[in-house]
Amino acid sequence: MRDHSEQLEFMEIDLSEDTETTSIRIPDRSSLEKQIRQPHKSQGAVLSSEKRFVEEARRLAEVTEEETSPVPFMSYWPTYGVMNDAQLKWYLYWRTEVRQERYLDVDLSYLFVHVYELINGIGWLHPEDGYLQLKRLWLNYRERLPQLHVYMQEWVVDYILVHDLHALFGEVMKISGDYLPASLLDKELQQVLQENVAEVTLDMLKWYYDYDVTMNTFYRDGGKEWMERYVPKVMAVMDSYLKRTQQRGLLPELQPKAEQTVKRTLFHKAVYDESIYGRFVTFTHFPFISDQQFVKRLTRIYRCTENKLRELLGFRGRLRGKTLEPELASVIERYLERAFAMEQAEAVTAPAIQIDTAKLASLQEDSEYVRKALSIEDNAHSESDEAASGLEENADGNERHGIDELLCQEQQDSSLPILENRVQPSGSSDLWNEVLMWDEAAEAHVSEEWREFAERLDSRHVRAIHALLGEHPDGDLMRLAEETGTMPALLLDEMNDIAMETIGDLLVDGDRIVADYIDVFEHVKR
Repeated sequence: MRDHSEQLEFMEIDLSEDTETTSIRIPDRSSLEKQIRQPHKSQGAVLSSEKRFVEEARRLAEVTEEETSPVPFMSYWPTYGVMNDAQLKWYLYWRTEVRQERYLDVDLSYLFVHVYELINGIGWLHPEDGYLQLKRLWLNYRERLPQLHVYMQEWVVDYILVHDLHALFGEVMKISGDYLPASLLDKELQQVLQENVAEVTLDMLKWYYDYDVTMNTFYRDGGKEWMERYVPKVMAVMDSYLKRTQQRGLLPELQPKAEQTVKRTLFHKAVYDESIYGRFVTFTHFPFISDQQFVKRLTRIYRCTENKLRELLGFRGRLRGKTLEPELASVIERYLERAFAMEQAEAVTAPAIQIDTAKLASLQEDSEYVRKALSIEDNAHSESDEAASGLEENADGNERHGIDELLCQEQQDSSLPILENRVQPSGSSDLWNEVLMWDEAAEAHVSEEWREFAERLDSRHVRAIHALLGEHPDGDLMRLAEETGTMPALLLDEMNDIAMETIGDLLVDGDRIVADYIDVFEHVKR
């Protein structure tokens, strides 16, 4: 767990890197602040330096400038008022280019002035547009101007809070290298665990583990990608399973008395007019990061997941420490075994089938010509009708033979198997539209999770369940797979995926329905 409570100080900017800019005389900060903060009058009113900045920013909001030479600029409190004419002209030209998404090299002080405009509501019509401009500045200059990063990650958070753009916090975490203030991270985690656990990320969760997961060798030697892929899925499986077996998911019980209130200062160390959005923003959160039971469970789920992936990937060594309850560990391991096997099977991609559409169209035209020719003899004698009928049969036969010959030729040319379109057999609608249904007597006792599971099954899955319940499950399942153009293992994996997302557990283990769930299917209609 990490502490995010450190306060940022504007004085941390390093001014010693560029010899050209440091050659410019920088006034003493105390005298400079005294000068720029001295109240000014505007139409009879006394303006603070922040208000004066906003007033001038509104006046210059739409001003553009033609190309001009760069002029160095460095200020502890950058505003228009401390720019000379050449610096203001360069700033307006640079800003014009930035608004066209051309991000020229620029001194940090110029960039801060533009950021101040945006956080004070100048230069955009909709808050989302202002956020987009801030994000682009951040992304395009954070490598060239590393000092920018620590300020932007705080100011963009404030911008999101005052404009109620909470859905963007996930994106900010990615840009900032997984950072959010701890209190806001708690709020984000709560929302994800309540609304859609599958959207949780490893980057979000790793702040809640009781050790730094990025330091182990598996994570550093390629395991990071696997953990990023499977940890969110495992968390979703765990949440579903816990809700079904313990009536509560991963989220701990939220006691009102545990809720904490945070009063956050807005745009700390920026030139910001507090009369626009206020000086503070207040919000509440549950401090999950201090909930030891919650942290222990998340950490043990992570350890179990990593150890199973180490085993599946042939990575030597295992994480030690407190282990997860055997029941929960078994669910994770069974899920990962199935998911990993399915992923490996899908990696063997089937080659594409190519058919010469021009040849196929030509055959169809020939067949149509024969049909039209035969229709001319409608009023001929019966002998002619019989002859025409015979000719038409030959024509249909020739058409079918021609298409078959074409498909066979394509197979020979490409050395690939032929795929046929499946047509619903006449009079066999039940075969192709099967649904999982229970007898009337048992219907009322079927839980909501099983109803959802049944609704999401395709006909082939229903038939697979019937096969597993039959006397010859292996043979029946193989025939079904051949009929539907797949493999038995893939059918079972598809059913397990649906089961994980609905009942929170695997349905099939070892090519048979898990013994715990056999009774669910005792009264299924066949």
